[in-house]
Amino acid sequence: MESVWVFNRNNANFSGGIFSQLNLAEAWIIQNELTGILTKYPLDQGVLDWAVANDMHSIKPEKLAEKSKQPNFVGGFTTARQEHYHYENGQKV
Repeated sequence: MESVWVFNRNNANFSGGIFSQLNLAEAWIIQNELTGILTKYPLDQGVLDWAVANDMHSIKPEKLAEKSKQPNFVGGFTTARQEHYHYENGQKV
């Protein structure tokens, strides 16, 4: 397994579920009529490291060097280039 699917309800501080497969996550979302975002996350590395390694960011090199030393930035980094889906009341939108 190289990645997991993480569901975050809108405006929640914590994830509601983590799944090994997209179909399992979607079945749970549908069953519970959830609203939020399902995002694919890499395993065993931070999202910033993954984004840099896979050229999935648009940060200029000088800004990246600065930001990559800031714990709040590194710990909270996400990118719209991660595979993700939006749901409203259990339906993909």
